[in-house]
Amino acid sequence: MSETTGASYAAAGVDIEAGDRAVELMKEWVKKTQRPEVAGLGGLGGFAGLFDASALKRYERPLLASATDGVGTKVDLARQMGVYDTIGHDLVGMVVDDLVVCGAEPLFMTDYICVGKVHPERVAAIVKGIAEGCVLAGCALVGGETAEHPGLLGPDDFDVAGAGTGVVEADRLLGPDRIRKGDVVIAMASSGLHSNGYSLVRHVVFDRAGWTLDRQVEEFGRTLGEELLEPTRIYSLDCLALTRTTEVHGFSHVTGGGLANNLARVIPDGLHATVDRSTWTPGAVFDLVGKAGNVEQLELEKTLNMGVGMIAIVPADSVDVALTTLADRGVDSWVAGEITDRGDHATGAELTGGYAR
Repeated sequence: MSETTGASYAAAGVDIEAGDRAVELMKEWVKKTQRPEVAGLGGLGGFAGLFDASALKRYERPLLASATDGVGTKVDLARQMGVYDTIGHDLVGMVVDDLVVCGAEPLFMTDYICVGKVHPERVAAIVKGIAEGCVLAGCALVGGETAEHPGLLGPDDFDVAGAGTGVVEADRLLGPDRIRKGDVVIAMASSGLHSNGYSLVRHVVFDRAGWTLDRQVEEFGRTLGEELLEPTRIYSLDCLALTRTTEVHGFSHVTGGGLANNLARVIPDGLHATVDRSTWTPGAVFDLVGKAGNVEQLELEKTLNMGVGMIAIVPADSVDVALTTLADRGVDSWVAGEITDRGDHATGAELTGGYAR
Protein backbone atom coordinates (compact mmCIF):
# COMPACT_ATOMS: atom_id res chain seq x y z
CA MET A 1 0.00 0.00 0.00
CA SER A 2 1.30 3.44 -0.89
CA GLU A 3 2.17 5.71 2.00
CA THR A 4 -0.04 8.33 0.42
CA THR A 5 -3.10 6.06 0.37
CA GLY A 6 -5.62 7.09 2.98
CA ALA A 7 -6.24 4.77 5.90
CA SER A 8 -9.61 3.04 6.21
CA TYR A 9 -11.54 0.97 8.71
CA ALA A 10 -11.40 -2.00 6.34
CA ALA A 11 -7.63 -1.67 5.98
CA ALA A 12 -7.41 -1.71 9.78
CA GLY A 13 -9.19 -5.05 9.77
CA VAL A 14 -12.83 -4.16 10.48
CA ASP A 15 -15.36 -5.30 7.87
CA ILE A 16 -18.61 -3.39 8.35
CA GLU A 17 -20.32 -5.16 5.45
CA ALA A 18 -19.54 -8.56 6.98
CA GLY A 19 -21.06 -7.35 10.25
CA ASP A 20 -24.22 -6.27 8.45
CA ARG A 21 -24.41 -9.65 6.74
CA ALA A 22 -24.10 -11.38 10.12
CA VAL A 23 -27.02 -9.35 11.48
CA GLU A 24 -29.20 -10.37 8.53
CA LEU A 25 -28.35 -14.04 9.02
CA MET A 26 -29.14 -14.01 12.75
CA LYS A 27 -32.51 -12.24 12.50
CA GLU A 28 -34.54 -15.40 11.87
CA TRP A 29 -33.14 -17.03 15.00
CA VAL A 30 -33.69 -14.03 17.24
CA LYS A 31 -37.30 -13.84 16.05
CA LYS A 32 -37.93 -17.35 17.40
CA THR A 33 -37.26 -16.09 20.95
CA GLN A 34 -39.95 -13.41 20.98
CA ARG A 35 -42.26 -13.21 23.96
CA PRO A 36 -45.52 -11.21 23.80
CA GLU A 37 -43.79 -8.37 25.66
CA VAL A 38 -41.34 -7.76 22.82
CA ALA A 39 -43.49 -8.53 19.78
CA GLY A 40 -43.85 -5.51 17.50
CA LEU A 41 -41.36 -3.39 19.45
CA GLY A 42 -38.81 -2.59 16.80
CA GLY A 43 -36.50 -5.48 16.01
CA LEU A 44 -32.91 -6.55 15.69
CA GLY A 45 -30.66 -3.77 14.48
CA GLY A 46 -31.92 -1.00 16.72
CA PHE A 47 -29.76 0.77 19.26
CA ALA A 48 -31.55 -0.82 22.21
CA GLY A 49 -33.73 -3.84 22.86
CA LEU A 50 -37.25 -3.11 24.09
CA PHE A 51 -39.50 -4.95 26.53
CA ASP A 52 -43.07 -3.95 27.40
CA ALA A 53 -42.91 -3.45 31.16
CA SER A 54 -46.69 -3.08 31.42
CA ALA A 55 -46.66 -6.87 31.61
CA LEU A 56 -45.36 -6.45 35.16
CA LYS A 57 -48.59 -4.78 36.30
CA ARG A 58 -49.91 -8.16 37.35
CA TYR A 59 -47.28 -8.22 40.10
CA GLU A 60 -48.01 -6.63 43.46
CA ARG A 61 -44.34 -5.76 44.01
CA PRO A 62 -42.16 -6.92 41.11
CA LEU A 63 -38.46 -7.29 41.84
CA LEU A 64 -36.15 -7.25 38.83
CA ALA A 65 -33.21 -9.64 38.95
CA SER A 66 -30.15 -9.38 36.72
CA ALA A 67 -27.21 -11.67 35.97
CA THR A 68 -24.28 -11.69 33.57
CA ASP A 69 -21.80 -14.38 32.62
CA GLY A 70 -19.71 -15.92 29.88
CA VAL A 71 -18.68 -19.41 28.83
CA GLY A 72 -14.99 -19.31 29.67
CA THR A 73 -12.37 -21.29 27.82
CA LYS A 74 -14.95 -23.73 26.49
CA VAL A 75 -15.18 -21.36 23.52
CA ASP A 76 -11.69 -22.47 22.45
CA LEU A 77 -12.92 -26.05 22.06
CA ALA A 78 -15.78 -24.82 19.88
CA ARG A 79 -13.26 -22.92 17.76
CA GLN A 80 -10.97 -25.94 17.41
CA MET A 81 -13.86 -28.19 16.41
CA GLY A 82 -15.50 -25.65 14.14
CA VAL A 83 -18.80 -26.14 16.00
CA TYR A 84 -20.43 -22.82 16.83
CA ASP A 85 -24.13 -23.56 17.29
CA THR A 86 -24.01 -25.11 20.79
CA ILE A 87 -21.91 -22.64 22.76
CA GLY A 88 -24.91 -20.30 22.98
CA HIS A 89 -26.81 -22.89 25.02
CA ASP A 90 -23.98 -22.70 27.54
CA LEU A 91 -24.17 -18.92 27.67
CA VAL A 92 -27.92 -18.85 28.28
CA GLY A 93 -27.74 -21.58 30.89
CA MET A 94 -25.04 -19.79 32.85
CA VAL A 95 -27.13 -16.61 32.98
CA VAL A 96 -30.76 -17.71 33.38
CA ASP A 97 -30.02 -20.41 35.92
CA ASP A 98 -28.43 -17.79 38.13
CA LEU A 99 -31.61 -15.72 37.81
CA VAL A 100 -33.93 -18.55 38.77
CA VAL A 101 -32.04 -19.24 42.02
CA CYS A 102 -33.94 -16.33 43.60
CA GLY A 103 -37.19 -17.53 42.01
CA ALA A 104 -37.07 -15.07 39.12
CA GLU A 105 -38.60 -15.84 35.74
CA PRO A 106 -36.10 -14.93 32.98
CA LEU A 107 -37.63 -12.24 30.77
CA PHE A 108 -34.95 -11.25 28.28
CA MET A 109 -31.26 -11.47 27.43
CA THR A 110 -28.69 -9.54 25.47
CA ASP A 111 -25.43 -10.95 24.18
CA TYR A 112 -21.95 -9.72 23.36
CA ILE A 113 -19.83 -11.54 20.78
CA CYS A 114 -16.24 -10.45 20.32
CA VAL A 115 -14.34 -11.78 17.29
CA GLY A 116 -10.98 -11.28 15.65
CA LYS A 117 -12.66 -11.26 12.25
CA VAL A 118 -16.37 -11.33 11.41
CA HIS A 119 -17.29 -14.51 9.57
CA PRO A 120 -21.04 -13.89 9.10
CA GLU A 121 -22.09 -17.54 9.02
CA ARG A 122 -20.04 -18.28 12.13
CA VAL A 123 -21.50 -15.37 14.09
CA ALA A 124 -25.00 -16.37 12.98
CA ALA A 125 -24.38 -19.92 14.19
CA ILE A 126 -23.35 -18.61 17.62
CA VAL A 127 -26.50 -16.48 17.80
CA LYS A 128 -28.57 -19.47 16.66
CA GLY A 129 -27.36 -21.36 19.72
CA ILE A 130 -28.10 -18.41 22.00
CA ALA A 131 -31.59 -18.11 20.52
CA GLU A 132 -32.27 -21.82 20.95
CA GLY A 133 -31.11 -21.54 24.55
CA CYS A 134 -33.45 -18.61 25.12
CA VAL A 135 -36.35 -20.67 23.81
CA LEU A 136 -35.48 -23.44 26.26
CA ALA A 137 -35.35 -20.84 29.05
CA GLY A 138 -38.57 -19.10 28.02
CA CYS A 139 -36.92 -15.69 27.61
CA ALA A 140 -36.53 -13.29 24.70
CA LEU A 141 -33.26 -12.35 23.03
CA VAL A 142 -33.81 -8.63 22.56
CA GLY A 143 -30.46 -7.55 21.18
CA GLY A 144 -26.72 -7.68 21.48
CA GLU A 145 -23.42 -6.57 20.06
CA THR A 146 -20.89 -8.11 17.70
CA ALA A 147 -17.47 -6.48 18.01
CA GLU A 148 -14.54 -7.04 15.65
CA HIS A 149 -11.13 -6.72 17.31
CA PRO A 150 -8.41 -7.26 14.71
CA GLY A 151 -4.93 -7.26 16.16
CA LEU A 152 -6.20 -8.19 19.62
CA LEU A 153 -7.78 -11.50 18.62
CA GLY A 154 -6.74 -13.90 15.87
CA PRO A 155 -9.00 -14.19 12.80
CA ASP A 156 -10.68 -17.32 14.19
CA ASP A 157 -10.74 -16.32 17.85
CA PHE A 158 -13.92 -15.27 19.62
CA ASP A 159 -15.55 -14.89 23.02
CA VAL A 160 -19.15 -14.58 24.17
CA ALA A 161 -20.87 -13.01 27.14
CA GLY A 162 -24.45 -12.24 28.02
CA ALA A 163 -26.71 -10.48 30.48
CA GLY A 164 -30.22 -11.39 31.51
CA THR A 165 -33.11 -9.81 33.38
CA GLY A 166 -35.85 -11.62 35.26
CA VAL A 167 -38.71 -10.81 37.63
CA VAL A 168 -40.02 -12.28 40.85
CA GLU A 169 -42.86 -11.27 43.14
CA ALA A 170 -41.34 -9.83 46.32
CA ASP A 171 -43.18 -12.19 48.64
CA ARG A 172 -42.01 -15.18 46.56
CA LEU A 173 -38.34 -14.21 46.58
CA LEU A 174 -36.18 -17.21 47.43
CA GLY A 175 -33.12 -16.89 49.63
CA PRO A 176 -31.37 -18.14 52.77
CA ASP A 177 -34.10 -16.74 55.03
CA ARG A 178 -36.50 -19.42 53.81
CA ILE A 179 -34.26 -22.42 54.52
CA ARG A 180 -35.28 -24.44 57.59
CA LYS A 181 -33.85 -27.29 59.64
CA GLY A 182 -35.26 -30.55 58.29
CA ASP A 183 -35.45 -29.33 54.69
CA VAL A 184 -34.37 -31.81 52.03
CA VAL A 185 -31.71 -31.30 49.38
CA ILE A 186 -32.76 -32.49 45.93
CA ALA A 187 -30.07 -32.82 43.25
CA MET A 188 -30.73 -32.38 39.53
CA ALA A 189 -28.38 -34.14 37.14
CA SER A 190 -26.05 -32.12 34.95
CA SER A 191 -25.58 -32.81 31.25
CA GLY A 192 -21.82 -33.07 31.77
CA LEU A 193 -19.15 -30.51 32.57
CA HIS A 194 -21.44 -27.57 31.75
CA SER A 195 -19.21 -24.46 31.40
CA ASN A 196 -16.88 -24.48 34.37
CA GLY A 197 -13.41 -25.79 34.98
CA TYR A 198 -12.35 -26.00 31.34
CA SER A 199 -8.94 -24.52 32.05
CA LEU A 200 -8.29 -27.55 34.26
CA VAL A 201 -9.92 -29.94 31.79
CA ARG A 202 -7.94 -28.62 28.84
CA HIS A 203 -4.70 -28.80 30.82
CA VAL A 204 -5.41 -32.42 31.76
CA VAL A 205 -6.55 -33.83 28.43
CA PHE A 206 -4.22 -31.85 26.14
CA ASP A 207 -1.09 -31.02 28.12
CA ARG A 208 -0.90 -34.02 30.43
CA ALA A 209 -2.69 -36.81 28.57
CA GLY A 210 -1.77 -35.59 25.08
CA TRP A 211 -5.20 -36.44 23.68
CA THR A 212 -6.85 -34.88 20.64
CA LEU A 213 -10.46 -33.79 20.27
CA ASP A 214 -11.17 -36.46 17.64
CA ARG A 215 -10.09 -39.28 19.96
CA GLN A 216 -12.82 -41.90 20.38
CA VAL A 217 -13.42 -42.53 24.09
CA GLU A 218 -15.14 -45.80 24.88
CA GLU A 219 -16.55 -44.54 28.17
CA PHE A 220 -18.27 -41.67 26.36
CA GLY A 221 -19.46 -43.58 23.32
CA ARG A 222 -18.29 -40.63 21.23
CA THR A 223 -15.25 -38.46 20.65
CA LEU A 224 -13.56 -36.44 23.35
CA GLY A 225 -14.53 -33.22 21.59
CA GLU A 226 -18.21 -34.17 21.39
CA GLU A 227 -18.25 -34.92 25.11
CA LEU A 228 -16.49 -31.70 26.06
CA LEU A 229 -18.85 -29.61 23.91
CA GLU A 230 -22.02 -31.12 25.42
CA PRO A 231 -24.16 -28.03 26.13
CA THR A 232 -24.98 -26.84 29.62
CA ARG A 233 -28.38 -27.99 30.81
CA ILE A 234 -30.87 -25.15 31.21
CA TYR A 235 -33.01 -25.61 34.34
CA SER A 236 -34.92 -22.34 34.59
CA LEU A 237 -38.32 -23.60 33.42
CA ASP A 238 -37.93 -26.79 35.46
CA CYS A 239 -37.22 -24.77 38.60
CA LEU A 240 -40.13 -22.44 37.93
CA ALA A 241 -42.39 -25.47 37.48
CA LEU A 242 -41.31 -26.64 40.94
CA THR A 243 -42.28 -23.30 42.48
CA ARG A 244 -45.74 -23.66 40.94
CA THR A 245 -46.40 -27.26 41.96
CA THR A 246 -44.98 -27.37 45.48
CA GLU A 247 -43.25 -25.38 48.20
CA VAL A 248 -39.61 -24.55 47.47
CA HIS A 249 -37.31 -22.87 49.96
CA GLY A 250 -34.28 -22.38 47.76
CA PHE A 251 -32.17 -23.25 44.72
CA SER A 252 -28.44 -23.36 44.13
CA HIS A 253 -26.88 -23.25 40.67
CA VAL A 254 -23.75 -25.42 40.70
CA THR A 255 -21.12 -23.52 38.72
CA GLY A 256 -17.56 -22.41 39.46
CA GLY A 257 -16.54 -23.46 42.95
CA GLY A 258 -18.40 -26.76 42.84
CA LEU A 259 -21.42 -28.16 44.63
CA ALA A 260 -20.50 -27.56 48.26
CA ASN A 261 -19.35 -23.96 47.80
CA ASN A 262 -22.37 -22.94 45.74
CA LEU A 263 -24.81 -24.67 48.07
CA ALA A 264 -23.23 -22.91 51.04
CA ARG A 265 -24.13 -19.56 49.44
CA VAL A 266 -27.84 -20.15 50.11
CA ILE A 267 -27.55 -21.69 53.58
CA PRO A 268 -28.21 -19.25 56.46
CA ASP A 269 -26.02 -18.88 59.52
CA GLY A 270 -26.80 -21.55 62.08
CA LEU A 271 -27.77 -24.21 59.56
CA HIS A 272 -25.74 -26.75 57.60
CA ALA A 273 -26.34 -28.69 54.38
CA THR A 274 -25.04 -32.24 54.14
CA VAL A 275 -24.93 -33.92 50.73
CA ASP A 276 -24.32 -37.67 50.54
CA ARG A 277 -22.05 -38.61 47.64
CA SER A 278 -23.34 -42.20 47.71
CA THR A 279 -26.68 -41.05 46.25
CA TRP A 280 -25.25 -40.72 42.74
CA THR A 281 -22.46 -41.73 40.38
CA PRO A 282 -20.65 -38.89 38.59
CA GLY A 283 -20.48 -39.23 34.81
CA ALA A 284 -17.48 -40.81 33.11
CA VAL A 285 -16.00 -37.45 32.12
CA PHE A 286 -15.36 -36.53 35.75
CA ASP A 287 -13.60 -39.82 36.44
CA LEU A 288 -11.52 -39.41 33.30
CA VAL A 289 -10.35 -35.91 34.22
CA GLY A 290 -9.47 -37.06 37.71
CA LYS A 291 -7.46 -40.08 36.59
CA ALA A 292 -5.80 -38.54 33.54
CA GLY A 293 -4.58 -35.56 35.52
CA ASN A 294 -4.06 -37.30 38.84
CA VAL A 295 -6.39 -34.65 40.25
CA GLU A 296 -7.31 -35.02 43.90
CA GLN A 297 -11.01 -35.52 44.60
CA LEU A 298 -11.41 -32.30 46.58
CA GLU A 299 -9.79 -30.36 43.74
CA LEU A 300 -12.23 -31.91 41.27
CA GLU A 301 -15.16 -31.13 43.54
CA LYS A 302 -14.30 -27.46 43.93
CA THR A 303 -13.77 -27.07 40.17
CA LEU A 304 -16.40 -29.25 38.45
CA ASN A 305 -20.08 -29.95 39.11
CA MET A 306 -19.49 -33.73 39.49
CA GLY A 307 -22.83 -34.55 37.87
CA VAL A 308 -25.12 -32.13 39.73
CA GLY A 309 -26.04 -28.92 37.94
CA MET A 310 -28.82 -27.54 40.14
CA ILE A 311 -30.03 -28.05 43.71
CA ALA A 312 -33.53 -27.53 45.06
CA ILE A 313 -34.16 -27.25 48.80
CA VAL A 314 -37.69 -28.19 49.80
CA PRO A 315 -39.62 -29.08 52.95
CA ALA A 316 -39.76 -32.82 53.67
CA ASP A 317 -43.46 -32.98 52.77
CA SER A 318 -42.75 -31.50 49.32
CA VAL A 319 -40.18 -34.08 48.24
CA ASP A 320 -42.51 -36.51 46.46
CA VAL A 321 -44.23 -33.79 44.43
CA ALA A 322 -40.90 -32.19 43.57
CA LEU A 323 -39.37 -35.45 42.33
CA THR A 324 -42.51 -36.27 40.33
CA THR A 325 -42.60 -32.80 38.76
CA LEU A 326 -38.97 -33.06 37.68
CA ALA A 327 -39.40 -36.60 36.38
CA ASP A 328 -42.38 -35.51 34.32
CA ARG A 329 -40.18 -32.82 32.79
CA GLY A 330 -37.41 -35.31 31.95
CA VAL A 331 -35.03 -34.13 34.67
CA ASP A 332 -33.16 -36.87 36.52
CA SER A 333 -33.31 -35.93 40.22
CA TRP A 334 -32.92 -37.55 43.62
CA VAL A 335 -32.78 -36.86 47.34
CA ALA A 336 -29.14 -36.07 48.03
CA GLY A 337 -29.05 -34.61 51.53
CA GLU A 338 -30.62 -32.59 54.31
CA ILE A 339 -30.45 -29.36 56.27
CA THR A 340 -29.41 -29.66 59.91
CA ASP A 341 -28.14 -27.47 62.72
CA ARG A 342 -24.68 -26.15 62.01
CA GLY A 343 -23.16 -27.52 65.19
CA ASP A 344 -19.37 -27.64 64.96
CA HIS A 345 -19.28 -27.42 61.16
CA ALA A 346 -17.00 -24.68 59.85
CA THR A 347 -18.84 -24.23 56.56
CA GLY A 348 -22.44 -24.06 55.43
CA ALA A 349 -22.34 -27.20 53.26
CA GLU A 350 -20.29 -30.34 52.84
CA LEU A 351 -20.17 -33.58 50.88
CA THR A 352 -19.99 -36.82 52.86
CA GLY A 353 -19.36 -40.49 52.07
CA GLY A 354 -18.10 -41.91 48.81
CA TYR A 355 -19.64 -41.83 45.34
CA ALA A 356 -21.76 -44.76 44.23
CA ARG A 357 -19.99 -46.95 41.70
